[in-house]
Formats: sequence, structure tokens, C-alpha cells
Amino acid sequence: MIEQLFDALSQLENILWSYFGFPAILLIGGYLTVQSRFVQIRKFPAIVKTFFSYLFKTDPNAGSTGIHPIKAFFAGIGGAVGIGNIVGVATAVQLGGPGAIFWIWVTAMIGALVKYSEVYLGMRHRVEKGTGGEKVYRGGPMYVLARAFKGHPWVVKLFCVLLCIYGVEIFQFSVMTSSISENFGFSKMYVALIFLALVMLAEAGGVARIGSISGTIIPVFIVIYLGMGSYVLISNISAIPTVIADVFRYAFTPHAAIGAFAGSTLMMSITQGIRRACYSCDIGVGYASIIHSESSVQHPAKQASLTIFEVFIDAFVICTMSLIIVLVTGTWTENIDSIYLVQSALSKYFPYMNLFIPVLLFILGYSTVITYFCAGMKTALHLSPRYGRILYYCYSIVALMLFSFVDTTQANGVMSCVLAMLLTLNLAASWRLRHEISFDVVSEEENAAIDMSSPQMAIAD
Repeated sequence: MIEQLFDALSQLENILWSYFGFPAILLIGGYLTVQSRFVQIRKFPAIVKTFFSYLFKTDPNAGSTGIHPIKAFFAGIGGAVGIGNIVGVATAVQLGGPGAIFWIWVTAMIGALVKYSEVYLGMRHRVEKGTGGEKVYRGGPMYVLARAFKGHPWVVKLFCVLLCIYGVEIFQFSVMTSSISENFGFSKMYVALIFLALVMLAEAGGVARIGSISGTIIPVFIVIYLGMGSYVLISNISAIPTVIADVFRYAFTPHAAIGAFAGSTLMMSITQGIRRACYSCDIGVGYASIIHSESSVQHPAKQASLTIFEVFIDAFVICTMSLIIVLVTGTWTENIDSIYLVQSALSKYFPYMNLFIPVLLFILGYSTVITYFCAGMKTALHLSPRYGRILYYCYSIVALMLFSFVDTTQANGVMSCVLAMLLTLNLAASWRLRHEISFDVVSEEENAAIDMSSPQMAIAD
């Protein structure tokens, strides 16, 4: 019975991504890219400059409503950079072949503007509320959808329910508990309980605490992981040109995957690349809009532009490193679970990977799970300010404990189905409000003359 249920879920996942997620992300993401005149490429140096201007300065709006923009950035990227960068994208190559990487890149490039638009609209329509004697910003798809679908409150409620489900990150929780228990011999039950307690502890501090935790974890991970990956690539430098050629050759070949996965089709390669990129970069989920809307920055485009930098780090740096590692080492053709692909590849060059990778996945998964959990909690409270918290806690405890003992691919299938539905809703809102989106992404110096007194401001590019 359970197996039949998950088989049906797998078929639903393929239908949702093939007929809704795949065309929606390409068409609307492509439209925004053309409309903005490729702002994600054209203004990328200015975006990086804006990031570093915030990184090395105190909050430019200190004392006003909202949190430091860098805390919002790290809270947002904490949800993006995680197990999906190591395990999720490896699944794409296993099922879709090397060509899936090409579609991950394409999705990341156009999806960066989808994510930008989510955050921009979230900032534009956010509201200021009082809590505990302090003023805070509240924004996100709940407010954007209410404007995009006036007279249809069920759309907002549907989104909130879906993000409550998605906010309890059963896939990454399952990967973490499985990896720790199997490599260290600990009881899954104890691992799951301890981790659940740590998640709730972080959520109690809100976005600011999550940003501080992720701001500590993510930079350390990036340095260590890229350092190890670079060593593997240098050791296999002669194989890199062939691997890159395979990525482009198999991106448009009907049977993109080779070896043990020769039955893959072109559509499988494309949809695997798109769905894993959306999952890894959190494109279309809506949580980034909720997180970034709490920033003290008043100009929506400036905060939203940081998400383009998020996607660049996530997809073009970390995901690409993971994928090239498993390709140059030939690990992707091995008949092993995707959880262990990168671990197997790195273990050829470094000792104790059976200990290091589980710890790494645990730390990364923690930053992701707490970010999702926080966003899910906010939608639960939006649905029911009185009972939302307790109901969300009850659901999360049951779901996380249950899926700790379920195969990770089945947990991933559930998350992928919910993501496709969230993506469809958020893209529909972005399309309806596309004329409100400004692509005025400028550097600190260029923007110095802009009056930043109103969070509602929108300036044409």
C-alpha cells in the first residue's frame, strides 16, 4: 500500500514538472530575463559590490525597522546552500545524465530573476507590524498573492498550507539522520530527537538568529568544500575538457544519460536539471521573499539583487563543483545511493570521508532546515495567529520523526511535488504583477542620490 502511494506520488511529480514547472520557469524566467535586458549578467559586478558594501559596513538603516541586510542574506542563503547542493544535484546526474548540469545552469540563470522578482514584490508589498514593543516588517507571497489574486483568498490559504508542508524539510532531515546513524552507528530515533530540539531552538530566535547561525556556517563550508573539490579537479585536470564537452553534448541528446542510466530521455534530462536547480537554489518556493522582507533596506531592488548573488554562489559555484567532482571521478555511474556519490568521490582522495561528510551534511542541513522551518512558521501564524504555532509544531514533530525512517528518495518526491505547486503559484503572482517589478539594480555609489524613505518605491530601469 505504502509503495503504491509513493509510486503514484512519483508519477504526480513527473506530471507537475513536465507540464507545469518546466514550461513555467522557462517561459516566465525567460520573459523576465529579456524584459530586464539580462540584468543578472549586465549588472552582476554592481550586485557583488552592493553585497560587499553591506558586508563590511554597519547597518545603513540602524535604529529603523528591520534587520541588517546581511543577516537577511545569510538567512536566505542558509536555506539554499545545503544538502541539495551535494545530494539533490547528484540525483539529477544519476537520473538525467551529464546533460542535466546544462539545464541546472540555464535554470539558475533565468531563475535568478524569478527569485529576484519574488523578493522584490515581497519587499514592495510588505507591512510594518508591532511585536513585543518593537516594529518589524512582514512580507512574502502571502501579501503578494493577496494583491495578485484579489477576491480569491483561497489562493493565499493554499500557499500557506503548501509552505507549511514544505517548511518541514523532511528530505534533508531524512538524509541527515540516515547519514549520521549509518556512518556512526547511532540510533535514528535519538539523532532525530536531538536535531528536532536544535531546530526549534534556532526558530525561537527568528530570522536574526538564523542569519547569525548561517553566517557562521556557510562561509566555513564554502572554503573547506571548494578547497577539497579543487584538489580533486586538479588531480583529474586532463578529464575536465571531456566532461565539459559531455555536459553540452548530452544536454540535447535524446538519451542524455549513459552507463547504468542509458534509458534516460531528453525530457528527463531537462526536467531533472530544472527541478534540482529550483530545489537547490530555492527558486519559486517563496521563503526567500518572507526572509528578505524583514531587511531594514528600504529600496526593494537593492535587497532583491542580493538573491542573484545567492543563486550564483549556490548553482554556479557549489552545485557545479559537486557535479564535476562526481563526473571526473566516474562516481556518477556507480550503483550507489545519491547520498553517498560525493562522499565516494572524495574518499578516493581524502581519508575519513565516512566521518567528515555526515558531519558536513548535518551542519549544512541544519542551516537549511531552520530557515525553512522559520518561513513555514510565519505562514502558519498568517493562517492562524492564535493556533498556528502549536499546530505547526505538532505537524513538524510527526512529519520529521516519520520521514526519518522513510527512504530519502520518497521524502525527496514529496518535497518536489510541493515545490512544483509553490512554484506555479508564485510564478502566476509574478506574472500578474510583472509591471510592478523594477530592475533598477545599481551599486551603492550609483544609488546614493535615491530617496530611500519608502519601502514602496519602484524606479524603472
